[in-house]
Amino acid sequence: MKKRVVVGLSGGVDSSVAAYLLKEQGYEVIGLFMKNWHDDSVTISNECPWLEDSNDALMVAEKLGIPFQTVDLSEQYKEKIVDYMFKEYENGRTPNPDVLCNREIKFEVFMKIALSLGADYVATGHYCRKDEEVITKADGSKETVYKLLAGVDPNKDQSYFLCQLSQEQLAKALFPVGELLKPEVREIAAKMNLITADKKDSQGLCFIGKVRLPEFLQQQLKRKDGFIYEIPKDSPIYKKQETATASLEEALEREAKSIVYTPEMGKKVGEHFGAHFFTIGQRKGLNVGGTAEPLFIIGTDVKENIIYTGQGSEHPGLFHQSLFVKEAEIHWIREDLALQEGETMPILARIRYRQPLQKAVLHKVKEGLYVRFEQPQSAITEGQFVSWHIDDELIGSGVISKI
Repeated sequence: MKKRVVVGLSGGVDSSVAAYLLKEQGYEVIGLFMKNWHDDSVTISNECPWLEDSNDALMVAEKLGIPFQTVDLSEQYKEKIVDYMFKEYENGRTPNPDVLCNREIKFEVFMKIALSLGADYVATGHYCRKDEEVITKADGSKETVYKLLAGVDPNKDQSYFLCQLSQEQLAKALFPVGELLKPEVREIAAKMNLITADKKDSQGLCFIGKVRLPEFLQQQLKRKDGFIYEIPKDSPIYKKQETATASLEEALEREAKSIVYTPEMGKKVGEHFGAHFFTIGQRKGLNVGGTAEPLFIIGTDVKENIIYTGQGSEHPGLFHQSLFVKEAEIHWIREDLALQEGETMPILARIRYRQPLQKAVLHKVKEGLYVRFEQPQSAITEGQFVSWHIDDELIGSGVISKI
């Protein structure tokens, strides 16, 4: 019996080639397009990208001679991703809908549909790889563990977006293009005359498509005018207060702690339309001129509706040595490597997609986990995901929390 694979055909080149490769490898392939957004109460734009994408996905399926259907997951999307996203922004956190989309939709709701169709696996066009290893547990029994590895193409590695997957989800996942470079994928698509061969990569969020995020957020979150303050680089608040008797945990907490800014610390330089629309490290959209260096957001206070900024990308308000993840928001892909309280582990970490991996150490404490970087990191943002790696394997992740 051929193994059956359901491919999430998105209407893009990567998933198109994934489907082709699986068919070539002898799998029975079914193409499924996810319709994720058509809520008319929130006007996104006059364009209808999902319609174009679904038509392209259908044409790819016809070209490859595989069955195809569309599944409407917009209700689950709204509940699990969109509503959550609005709530997070409203509370001054910056969520990552692409990571959530993979955890909650593609490898949860979509995977259940695929398995109900008799699928052995679910495949996507992600640039990452999967491996497996049989390990011996403490009690002497054997167990297969699944590994999430970086894609071969260093410019396209998308393992970060899958940092919340579980062993159960990885066991059923296939990533056919993970061993290829992007130009090779386009070459295969062109050779097969697939309609998606020259199609541009989607730049939008995983469901919003081509609209800009602030426009989308303003459909739901009300405009709220407030003031922008600039904090000088030499503010006394950045003077390090060394405590000789501080324990390691106290030092980590101090390094991860967010500075509480007040208007008295700086000067008013402009106005904004809602602190909840802005995020740490943001430079664009402030509309404040006349400064020697560009202004970067170093703090937002959604309660008082104030934005705090600093001049230049080296402003001390942008940098932290450590970050904190609450116990309930720690996720281990490799559960066999999970740390116990008091344990540490040298790792490589990233706090955003495409950031080069940074040397760091995990410190497990009772309330959660600290990630302490060798070099201070710019714009560590509450609500985003930090992922941790050993070499090219992503072993765990967590939501960055404010202290």
